[in-house]
Amino acid sequence: MKKNEPSRMNRVYRAWPKGTVATLSWLNTLGVSTRLAGWHVRSGWLEDFGPRAFIQPGDKVDWQGGLYALQTQLGMSVHAGGKTALELLGLSHYVPLGGHRRVMLISDQAEQLPTWFRKRDWGVIIDHVRMSLFKRIPGESVVKYNSGGFEIAASSAERAVMEQMRLIGSNDDVEYSYQLMEGLNTLRPYVVQELLVNCSSVRVKRFFLWSAETIGHDWFKRLDTSKIDLGKGKRQIYRGGLFNHRYQITVPRQEELPGV
Repeated sequence: MKKNEPSRMNRVYRAWPKGTVATLSWLNTLGVSTRLAGWHVRSGWLEDFGPRAFIQPGDKVDWQGGLYALQTQLGMSVHAGGKTALELLGLSHYVPLGGHRRVMLISDQAEQLPTWFRKRDWGVIIDHVRMSLFKRIPGESVVKYNSGGFEIAASSAERAVMEQMRLIGSNDDVEYSYQLMEGLNTLRPYVVQELLVNCSSVRVKRFFLWSAETIGHDWFKRLDTSKIDLGKGKRQIYRGGLFNHRYQITVPRQEELPGV
């Protein structure tokens, strides 16, 4: 093996944040071939982390370090979304205690997570969802979360709560989404407006607006609902609930709302 390999790997390390995964395709761009990567594993310069994935020897890598590689090295659309994004932003006070925490990762495009990510025991339950919720995604609806030495992309609060509402499948989900909305009193109305205009789900738009109006958030008054297409026909959101004529959806009764 060439004598300049240590200096080559030092350059790799300088471009490689601690706590993250290095994919083989990324290493290839830095001059480390498949053959060289195998040699570096045997020589102790790299540690195997699964098919076509490596970590720095002895490094501790969690799901955020894996997500970093998916986003920055593989160019995937997957991001921390829904309730997980709200947790990262400190806006969710309903994180379940005990057992394994669930992490919501959302892809805007049809893509599959690589084997090394899917098969890894991250110590959390990974829920990966492919979701085409918006016709256009505003730049302001993506935030960078500092994971300590590197950043990962996550949904902004405005986008995250809509993503969570898209996943509603039961009355409990409805109540949980409503609880999340209760704590979102600082949403940016111009971001909310653009997301709702570009949202492809009538159910999400109607439930979002009903929740915000019912809670009485100040930012709701600054929305122009006349520019938001709410579709036609009735929608069932909450089983056994009351019918709201303005938004044409079934919603929880007053006494069924969380905190009442």
